[in-house]
Amino acid sequence: MKRLPIPEDVTGEEIDKDVRQELQSLPKTLADDVAKNLVMVARLIDEDPEGAYGYSRVALRLASRVAAVREAAGFAAYANQKYSEALAEFRAARRMTGNVDLWPVMADCERGLGRPEKALDMAGAPEVHKLDKAGQVEMRLVAAGARRDMDQLDAAIVTLQSPELASSSVQPWTARLRYAYADALLAAGREGEAREWFAKAVEADKDGSTDASDRLAEMDGVEFVDALGDEEGGHEGDEAPLSVSVTDEPAVDDSHDEQAGLDSDTDEDDDTSDEDDVTDEDDATDDATDEDAADVDVTDADVDVDVTDEASADSVDVVDVRDDKD
Repeated sequence: MKRLPIPEDVTGEEIDKDVRQELQSLPKTLADDVAKNLVMVARLIDEDPEGAYGYSRVALRLASRVAAVREAAGFAAYANQKYSEALAEFRAARRMTGNVDLWPVMADCERGLGRPEKALDMAGAPEVHKLDKAGQVEMRLVAAGARRDMDQLDAAIVTLQSPELASSSVQPWTARLRYAYADALLAAGREGEAREWFAKAVEADKDGSTDASDRLAEMDGVEFVDALGDEEGGHEGDEAPLSVSVTDEPAVDDSHDEQAGLDSDTDEDDDTSDEDDVTDEDDATDDATDEDAADVDVTDADVDVDVTDEASADSVDVVDVRDDKD
């Protein structure tokens, strides 16, 4: 079996204690080897999905009967858009543990395989009731994404409307939930509301998990351009400062953009300095309407839409683990 190099700083002790406990069923040397490969999966999955996938395959060959290994292999395949393989691994892990935590990502794999109807069926399944709050929000995101896959924009918007969306408190899922709602509103042509919710997403996105700030700037017509470029008079080797231009229209046509004005002052050394002109936008006013307190259960009748029915249905289910599908 071909092994992949493990950096010297990886000991295997970095893995979660629950995973370490699962590995205790293996001989110690083998357990340590598997643990190191799992650490590499976790380390690389965001920046180098292909690399993470390679280490996951090694771990899978070493310990295919360990649920944590099957789960890690599933996420590595998912990160590489190998949805059929990911779904098979997630199902295997679920059979081993009986845990429903993977239900939302399994439904999202169905979306990735071009089966949004199946994802919606899963959104209305009894397993959803067993999910914790974070899992229910993820399920809501998946269901909304499935609605959009089926060109049901209004149903997607209503699916995302929930007590979690209306809440002013910031939770780990808040930024992504607000972002998904803003993106759905924009797709439906409701630009004013979309801008407001992109702004709300920016407020909640402390770790930059979304590109809400970029989307908001794009809607406001803000464009970052090279102020000096190769203009004559610039000092060779100097880095050209950036100029910010702001237009009144949300949509920016690059062919008609004008470079922001630059004031040039000559100092004692005849060096040229440029200052950016930026037009401040009015702060958007939050006018979101608070939803009535409803049970977090995605099938509760107090929520407006059932993800397994049309947008006019009586209850809501679930949201998008993946906003964009290739």
